[in-house]
Amino acid sequence: MTTSRQMVIEQGLDYLRDVGSDQLCNICIANGGSCCKGCRNLSFKSGCRMRNTSCTAWLCGFLRYFLYEVDLLEEWHSFWKQVPGRDYREDYTPDYFEFQKTLRKQDLRFLSYELAEDLKICSRNNPEQGYIIDLRERIDHNLDLLFDWENKPEKRALIKSDLGALSSEFYRFHKALETYRQIKV
Repeated sequence: MTTSRQMVIEQGLDYLRDVGSDQLCNICIANGGSCCKGCRNLSFKSGCRMRNTSCTAWLCGFLRYFLYEVDLLEEWHSFWKQVPGRDYREDYTPDYFEFQKTLRKQDLRFLSYELAEDLKICSRNNPEQGYIIDLRERIDHNLDLLFDWENKPEKRALIKSDLGALSSEFYRFHKALETYRQIKV
């Protein structure tokens, strides 16, 4: 089927809204971080002036971790792999292009709420500047390694152990995730 660049962006934003990305973004912003920091399209007091496919497709460490834990990260990546013309903060995607996969709408705000609450507690318990941003980056790095070592089960086991240690303070999220997985099965 044929779709438009704008439709893909809207579908991605709707999906992120449904999984509760805003709840996680608010934590980073409150702790001095933002995915958009330094972007030339960011306008003071009004936000993004030029949303594009690259920025919509990109996920921070917390969002990647969230989608990984709810088994939706591969779906997200498969969706965006079919979109041509993405580059770092740039968009060369044609106005219209052929498209096969769509994203399934899923309301997971209750889970992202629990992760956001855990992150708030982590922020209070670790008040040193940069803790939350560093945690986000360390989780993101471990997810990179996890997928880089896709064919090495022993390395993946170590990386999963590291992810477990990094997320050990996410009590509320892990409890809600356990319930979600039981219901999902």
